[in-house]
This record gives sequence, C-alpha cells and structure tokens, in this order.
Amino acid sequence: MTLEDYKNGRVLLIDKPLNWTSFQVVNKLRWNIKQQFKIKNIKVGHAGTLDPLATGLLIICTGKFTKKIEEYQGQIKEYTGTITLGATTPSYDLETEINETFKTDHISEKLILKTTKQFIGEINQKPPIFSAIKKDGKRLYELARAGETTEIKSRKITITEFEITNVDFPKVEFRVVCSKGTYIRSLAYDFGLALNSGAHLSALRRTKIGEFNVENGMTIDEFIANI
Repeated sequence: MTLEDYKNGRVLLIDKPLNWTSFQVVNKLRWNIKQQFKIKNIKVGHAGTLDPLATGLLIICTGKFTKKIEEYQGQIKEYTGTITLGATTPSYDLETEINETFKTDHISEKLILKTTKQFIGEINQKPPIFSAIKKDGKRLYELARAGETTEIKSRKITITEFEITNVDFPKVEFRVVCSKGTYIRSLAYDFGLALNSGAHLSALRRTKIGEFNVENGMTIDEFIANI
C-alpha cells in the first residue's frame, strides 16, 4: 500500500490485544505509517472504543476516511464474553477489585436462560461510573478514580440478541448483538441484579461491527510486517 492509499483513506480491521487502549493502537499504527513513509503526520482514528480488558475488532480509519468514523460507530455490534455471577466490582469488570459478594444457590441454568429475555429490545441502561463519558468537562472514570460520586442518567439502547452459549457456574458465556452506546459491563451488572444476585464482566471480545468481522482483521504485528 502506498502513502497515497493511506492519505486517500483506508479502513484497517485490527484485532485489538488485551491490555491495550484503543488510543494506543491508533498511535502505534500512526507512528509506523509515519516511519515507513518518512512523513510528519497523517490522520488516523478509530471507530468505537474498546476497553483495555476487551479484545477484538477495532476499525481504524486513515486519511480522508477518518470522516467516515461516525458512520461506522453507529453500526450494530456483536460481542462474545463471560459474565461471572456472585460478585460485583465498582467498574463492573476486572479493572477493579471485587467489592461485594452475593448468594447464587437459587440460580439455575433455566433461570439464567429465562432472564436474558428481559434484556431483548429497547431498554434503559445506565453507563458504568468507570466510563469515558464526559460530565462537566471531566470523564466519568476520572471522577470515579478520584472517589467522587456522580449521578449518571440512563440512556436508551437496543439489544437484538442475547444468547447464552455456555454455563460453567459461576461463569456464563454469552453472545450479544446490540446498538451503539451499549455497555456490556452494564449489561453484566444489570443481569446480576435481575437474577437477585450480583455479577461482573470477566471477559469481552468484539466480533463484528456492521458487516466487518474480526475474522478478517489482523494483529498489530501483522500490520507492521505488511506495511
């Protein structure tokens, strides 16, 4: 691929590794493009943040295609992952330590399957306090890490599919198809509440955005080798 290709616009499908932020991926790709073609700068952006503890599909746009980022962000997304029952964390995932434990002996596989139906369709969902949403000019996770409490408004999201793919108690594996703005961490937390227990997200992988599939993606190392 030539420099003009990147400037005119390219969509790169990257399989984000664990513990990388989405911004780190963007910066790594931008730096390698700049080094390869000995240029001072080029536009590179991502279409939809993935948490550091999540892996999977990250759409990276270069050059003129950065104008399409909003279009890609608005598309339907698919995730797979694991919810761990019986305990919650402040961040709703493994970024923070367990803060409370709950009884689970009343939870059967039948109840788990039945409870997923409550989350199908348009629902109200509160984003996690540990999120990148801004309030009064500050990101919520900055407020949370500083120990500040703040009221978070719920928002309407749509879940079109919520499938339980395996139950290995206390771990529940799932697949979700959902709209833009859905927090799978919040879904895990709310799922625990609906089961009269507690839960947190212990693994997450984004597999699809619109018609883009992580199976067609490449690792960061593969991108660097191919450039």
